[in-house]
Amino acid sequence: MTQKHKVVVFDLDDTLYKEIDFLKSAYQEIADFFEDRYDIYGLWSEMLRYYHEGKNVFQEVIDFYKRPVDKEFLLNMYRNHIPKIALDDDTKQVLDTLKNSHFGLGIITDGRTVSQMNKIKALGLEQYFTDERIVISETWGHHKVDGFGYDLMEEQFPDSDYVYVGDNPEKDFVAANQRGWDTVCLLDDGRNIHKQDFSLTQNYLPKYKIEKMGELVDLICHPKEK
Repeated sequence: MTQKHKVVVFDLDDTLYKEIDFLKSAYQEIADFFEDRYDIYGLWSEMLRYYHEGKNVFQEVIDFYKRPVDKEFLLNMYRNHIPKIALDDDTKQVLDTLKNSHFGLGIITDGRTVSQMNKIKALGLEQYFTDERIVISETWGHHKVDGFGYDLMEEQFPDSDYVYVGDNPEKDFVAANQRGWDTVCLLDDGRNIHKQDFSLTQNYLPKYKIEKMGELVDLICHPKEK
């Protein structure tokens, strides 16, 4: 890396926090609804069991409990609930360090606007990322792989060194690699929603891999091949 201004752009799900925590929070919201409305108890653990068994969770709930709710109702509750999620200490320390060191910071995430903004607010990320530096696919009508978000970050932070930090080789790194960004993959610790595939062609793969978010600052300041 050169000595230009440094910009670090993050994915959201399974990078800045674990998406399984959002799933558990949403299931709790749905379980609380069934408990309050229908006096059905223990649904949260049942939904988690369905999930880990690879079943269609909402269809299982509908078929078994036979209450007047449909899949769209449950999906909307899942997507639009206010999640009970938090940054882990490692990630918060990295973000604090980058902010205090005057790194440029951004987020590029695929997903629905309401869901992603609810996550961002719940995680307290607005203290690190301003609105114009948060790119959500539904908001802009562009997904990561088409490169729009990365171009937007380059406009926000011209003439800089750019790093993208994500977790999913299928979509996180290809557009950044095409633009000459450094790319960093946070390796799955066993909790990721989507499994990582490193058998893809080279242009989809990250330049670096880290096992913990806490390794990121040292990697950016003292890069070496991983």
